[in-house]
Amino acid sequence: MGRPKQFDPDAAVDQAMDVFWRKGYAGTTPQDLVDALGIGKGSLYNTFGSKHALFEAALRRYRDGQAAALIELLGEPGPAKDRLRRALRLVAEMDLADPDRRGCLAVNTAAELGQADESAAQLVRRMLDRTEEAFRALIEEGQRAGEIATDRDAHAIGSLLLNTIVGMRLIARVAEGPERLDRVIDAIVDSL
Repeated sequence: MGRPKQFDPDAAVDQAMDVFWRKGYAGTTPQDLVDALGIGKGSLYNTFGSKHALFEAALRRYRDGQAAALIELLGEPGPAKDRLRRALRLVAEMDLADPDRRGCLAVNTAAELGQADESAAQLVRRMLDRTEEAFRALIEEGQRAGEIATDRDAHAIGSLLLNTIVGMRLIARVAEGPERLDRVIDAIVDSL
C-alpha cells in the first residue's frame, strides 16, 4: 500500500500557477515546481503526470478564477458602458498593483506557446472566445437599452474589446502608472 499524499493537489495547482505565471512555461523547471510546492519530484509526477499536465491544470485554474471574474463583472446589472468601464479599470488596477507585473497568464501563454503547443493554445483560445462572447453580449445588451448605436456590429466590437484588453494587459507589464491605460479605457468606452 502506497503512502498517503503529503500535500494538497488543489493547492499545488495554485502554487504552480504562480510559478508558471512569473516564469513562463519554458522558464519553469521541474525543480522550480518541486521547490514551490514543497514536494518531491516523484510526488509531482505521480500526481500530475508531467510538467505540461500541471501547466494545463494551472491554465484551467486561471480560467476559472481570473478570466471568470471579468466575465462575471460584465454580466452584473447596470448600464452596459458603466460595467465595461468598471471591468476594464479593474483589470488595469489588478495588473498595476501586481508587484511582479505578470500580466495575463493566457496572453503570456499565447505569446510564448501559441504556435508550439496546440493543447495550451486551445485552452487560451477558449478563454479568449469566452471573454469576447461576454463583450459581445454586453454590447448587444447596451444596444437593446439604447446606450450603444444599433448600426454597430456587436461581434466586431466584441473582438475590438478583446483586442483592447489584451493590449492593456501587455502595456500594464511595463507601465509606470495608470495614465496610458486610463486614456485607453476612456477612449474605447467613449467611442461606443
